[in-house]
Amino acid sequence: MATSELRLNARAAALCEHLPDQLDELRIARHQAACGVTLFDFGIDVQGSVEAGELLARICLADSASIALIDPDASLGEWPRIEVSTDQPVAACMASQYAGWEVKGEKFFAMGSGPMRAAAGREPLFDDIGFRERADVCVGVLESSQLPPDEVCQDIAGKCGIQPEQLALAVAPTSSMAGTLQVVARSVETALHKLHELGFDLHRVVTGQGVAPLPPLAKDDLAAIGVTNDAILYGGRVTLEVTGDDRSLEEVGPRVPSSASRDYGKPFADVMAQYNNDFYQIDPLLFSAAQVTFVNVDTGSRFTFGETNAEILEQSFGGA
Repeated sequence: MATSELRLNARAAALCEHLPDQLDELRIARHQAACGVTLFDFGIDVQGSVEAGELLARICLADSASIALIDPDASLGEWPRIEVSTDQPVAACMASQYAGWEVKGEKFFAMGSGPMRAAAGREPLFDDIGFRERADVCVGVLESSQLPPDEVCQDIAGKCGIQPEQLALAVAPTSSMAGTLQVVARSVETALHKLHELGFDLHRVVTGQGVAPLPPLAKDDLAAIGVTNDAILYGGRVTLEVTGDDRSLEEVGPRVPSSASRDYGKPFADVMAQYNNDFYQIDPLLFSAAQVTFVNVDTGSRFTFGETNAEILEQSFGGA
């Protein structure tokens, strides 16, 4: 199904409609930029909450996936887990949730995700997956420790092809309660993005389900980047239902888990330090779930690659 049929921005906007009535309950705040863009603070000057994090993850996914906080996996430790499940994996995860928009302004930077990306359609990824949409209203999520200035808000609205009054942005630092949860809810997205990087036809993926442990809150955003990545790299398990032949799955499978990377084997904070905290120097093949299972709905075959790593999770989460 094409993004234009799913109406990703409209689905996310429907979630946002009720936010003004839930500000106290969710421990979030609402602001309005001078240009008219609506801003929701999910953790900058407010505490946020687990429920706010679940809602933020759903906004990232254009409300095209379910999010749940589930019991710990005893083999990985005492941490509860975030489960994500979607029947629209390419649209929800790649056209919406993937943080593919670097939002920049004077003294401002944020990683942008959410369905506004599908309306802007500026990334080469959208040519590959064949998804773009025209939207009357747009919704985005910014991973940042500050609210975007007015000129950034106007720039985003312009690139989405709408007036500022038709744009809503939800903002959360990585180290906040909501920010941490929404990052850990990206287990399926990381596996799909890895497959895309490996040249796999994502349209073969019909469903996606993933779980990853929710780490303790980190002391700052840099530390939070470390533990949230480790949650997926060393604790994430993803199951993808796919169509097509088995041989291609056997060929691509060993390269999909995080363990296929040269940078695998130490906490993400240590990997970052190894590259002087330059995120873009890290081997891109590292970013995937620890374990990925393919279920071929055409043949009935099942293939599992990679495994979780409780030892590194303990090193990472213990130092948060």
